[in-house]
Amino acid sequence: MESALSGLMAPPDSESLLERAYSDAVERVDDTDETRARILDAAYDQFCRMGIRRSTMEDVARHAKVSRITVYRRFATKDVLVEHVVRREFRRYFDQFLIDIEQADTAADRVILGFVSSLRAIRNNPLIGGLIAAEPDLLVPSMTSDGGRTLATVRQFVAGQLRREQHAGNVSGDLDTDLVAELMVRVSASFLAIPSLIIDLDDDDQLAAVARQFLVPMLRPTGSPG
Repeated sequence: MESALSGLMAPPDSESLLERAYSDAVERVDDTDETRARILDAAYDQFCRMGIRRSTMEDVARHAKVSRITVYRRFATKDVLVEHVVRREFRRYFDQFLIDIEQADTAADRVILGFVSSLRAIRNNPLIGGLIAAEPDLLVPSMTSDGGRTLATVRQFVAGQLRREQHAGNVSGDLDTDLVAELMVRVSASFLAIPSLIIDLDDDDQLAAVARQFLVPMLRPTGSPG
């Protein structure tokens, strides 16, 4: 099972699970195989209820009301099934992020809302948040010990949003979008991986205040007046 979550990591010549989820979100990939989608739904429910380690392919087949052979025809191993379930959840995260930031009027507001909604979405996700809380030895290392590829994927996503702000004239064209995105993502990742004894991660107002004080100023190029 550990090898399934190591799919978040990947050999240098292949895409990581998170990179594929990002590509799916950007390209709006849809799953048209109804049986496959039903199996993924059943696996998601099973993993949320019982955890990944304690769940079997037989459990998933029973929950999906299909035969075990049907499950194996679409997902050769449990590792492959786990990978696709986790990948789909990250894709949903990327999709929801784009929806959430549309509610904001300014670039600063979008940074604040994006920071708050990202932490809330991942922490409250029954599968991803549950893994971080209950089985951190499975998920967290795969997200932090892959040579930076997971963070790089999310950084690419955030940097793309910042470049949109540049093209719209909302932030300076001199802003180093890759560096700013890197710092923003590392701040968010640290809160997910390491619990805070100072900041209540369930308090959206407190998270918004942190973003306003420390992340929004990053939108100004180095050396620009406050």
